[in-house]
Amino acid sequence: MRGIVVVRGGGDLATGTILRLHQCGFSVLALECARPTAIRRQVALCEAVYDDAVQVEGVTCRRIEAHQQAYEVWQAGEIPLLVDESGECLAQIRPLALVDAILAKRNLGTTRDMAPITIALGPGFTAGVDVDAVVETMRGHRLGRVLYSGAAQPNTGVPGNIGGYTRERVIHAPADGTLIPCTAIGDVVQAGQTLAMVGQVPVVATIDGVLRGLIREGFPVTRGLKIADIDPRLQERENCSTVSDKARAIAGGVLEALLHLAWQRGLTQELMGGE
Repeated sequence: MRGIVVVRGGGDLATGTILRLHQCGFSVLALECARPTAIRRQVALCEAVYDDAVQVEGVTCRRIEAHQQAYEVWQAGEIPLLVDESGECLAQIRPLALVDAILAKRNLGTTRDMAPITIALGPGFTAGVDVDAVVETMRGHRLGRVLYSGAAQPNTGVPGNIGGYTRERVIHAPADGTLIPCTAIGDVVQAGQTLAMVGQVPVVATIDGVLRGLIREGFPVTRGLKIADIDPRLQERENCSTVSDKARAIAGGVLEALLHLAWQRGLTQELMGGE
């Protein structure tokens, strides 16, 4: 096995990075919180928290209960996922690299001393201070770019433009309550259609398009929480179960940063699993 890389987070963007590193032969351990709130659930490995094992693009991610079980899962060619929000297992795992892919738009506790190489995705981190490198996550010309000093572009609060829509394509909970879906990811929906119910309050589609993401059934949501995502491009329907272009671009940046820092610090042999 190649060097161990721990990735904090298992949402859809984190999943792109996890799969890229796994396919390149690295031993990747995903760390998640106890109740992740993924929207694009068909391409989010964090769903293993609930379902014990999930597959994305033919790769299996399996939940483990203790870090020692990771080695058995790696030997099976799978990706282990551990519920460990604070990273308590790091002292025992001693990874060569750590990637913060939580995408909380702020640092939730990642520090440079957690691993010889540390990388973070998006705003909330300063390269050279919080972590060794930051990968840009904002759509546009800089998406996937690696920064070895400074920070990613600040969060604008406006979703990226897809098919001419920004805020309109993202749907938030209209009330507190338990979500009961009326539609499924991949469905073609129309503006005004009821996508789900939160208690007795309908969740209504804002635009026509493909329901790209919907929070899992039975999840207790709070008013204002992002719970659904509509893609106005009908031709994207078949892509609901594959990693997005954005996630792949970010994953490329992570891989670049990982290899660059390993070469720069004389850690290439350890990273590639050499003796």
